[in-house]
Amino acid sequence: MRSLPRLARWLRQVDPDWLHAHYLTSHGALAWLARSGWRLRAQIAGSAWGSDILVTPERSAAYRWLTRRVLRACAITTSDSQHMAERMRTLGAREVLTFPFGLEAMPPEVKAKDEWLFFANRGLEPIYRPDRVLGAFAAIAARQPAARLVVANTGSLAAALPGAARALGLRVGRLCVSAGEGAQVEFVGRLDGVAQAAWYGRARWYLSLPASDSVAVSVLEAMAHGCIPLLSDLPANRELVRHRINGLLLRADSWEAADASQPAARPATGCSGAAMGAGASSGAGPCAGAGAGAGAGAGAGAWAATCPGAAAAGPAMQMTASAAAELHGSLTALALAAERIADANRAWIAGHAMFAPAVAQFLARLRAIDR
Repeated sequence: MRSLPRLARWLRQVDPDWLHAHYLTSHGALAWLARSGWRLRAQIAGSAWGSDILVTPERSAAYRWLTRRVLRACAITTSDSQHMAERMRTLGAREVLTFPFGLEAMPPEVKAKDEWLFFANRGLEPIYRPDRVLGAFAAIAARQPAARLVVANTGSLAAALPGAARALGLRVGRLCVSAGEGAQVEFVGRLDGVAQAAWYGRARWYLSLPASDSVAVSVLEAMAHGCIPLLSDLPANRELVRHRINGLLLRADSWEAADASQPAARPATGCSGAAMGAGASSGAGPCAGAGAGAGAGAGAGAWAATCPGAAAAGPAMQMTASAAAELHGSLTALALAAERIADANRAWIAGHAMFAPAVAQFLARLRAIDR
C-alpha cells in the first residue's frame, strides 16, 4: 500500500487502456484503488489465482467485502477452473473467461518410465498438505516395495518433513538407481525447469494433495509429461481427472494422525535429517544418503516433540486402513493401463491446456470490449 501513490502517478503518465491485475486480493486491490483514487482511464482485467477467491474471502467479512469490490471494478476477469469461475460470479464478478494458465509447449513424449516412481513438487506449506503426500506414499510403499518418492520444492515445513517421513516408517535419503533398495523418499529442494522436467519424465505417478486448489499448472505439466495424477478430491481437480479412469481423487477423510505407538524405521536421536528438506545428502556411491541423519522420533508423537517446526505441521498423517486398501487396488488397476492413460492425458493437455490459444482468446475479448 505504501507504493500505491507512486504506482498511480506512474500509471497516470503511461495512460494505459487496460490494467491486468493478477491475484485479486493484492494486485487487484491496488489496481482498483489506483483507478478510483487517481481517476485513471484504464479498465481493469483481473486474473484470479486460487486462494484469492477460494480461501481469502472466507477469512473475514472485510476480506469478502474487498474481494467483492475488486471483482465489481473489473470489466473482465479470468479463472483457471469452472469451479472458481462460479465462485467469482457469486462474489459479484461480471464477465469471467475460464482457461488454465497452461503450457507454452508440449514436452517430448517419454515411454521409458520408472513404473513405481512418484513425484511431488507443490510448495512445502500447510495449504499444500505435504503430510498427506507422505501418508499416501507410505500406504503405497507398504504394499509395493519398489515404490519411491521424490519431493521437490521448499517451504516452511521443509525441515520437519523428513522426520514425518521417518515417523511413518519410510527410509529417507538419496534414491538408489535400483528400485527397492536403499532410501524410499528423497527431498531434493527447489529445482530449475530442466531438473524438474527430468523428474516429470522419469516418474510414472504425480502426487498433489492440497486442502484447497484451482487448476494447478504443476498438475498440467505432470500430465503433459505422461505422469498419472493422484490428486485431492476437490471441485477443480474433478475437471481434470475422472476417478480410476485417468487418475485418482483422494478424499479428505482418507487420513488420520499416525499412531505414535508404532515404531519408525530409525531410532530417535534428533532431527539431523532435516537438512534433506533442502536437498542435502551425505556419503558417496549410488545409495549415498540412504537413511542419512538419525530418525526424528520413534513415532508421530516423538516426531512432533523433537523436530523444530513440527508443531506447525502437526502430527504425521497416515491413510486409514480402508483408504489404503482402496488406494492399492486403484493403483494396481491403473498401472495395467498406464501407457494408454498417459497418452490420453497428454492428448487432453495438448487440446485444452495450452497457453497460446488462451492468450489469443483473452486479447480478442479485450479488443472487443474496447470497440
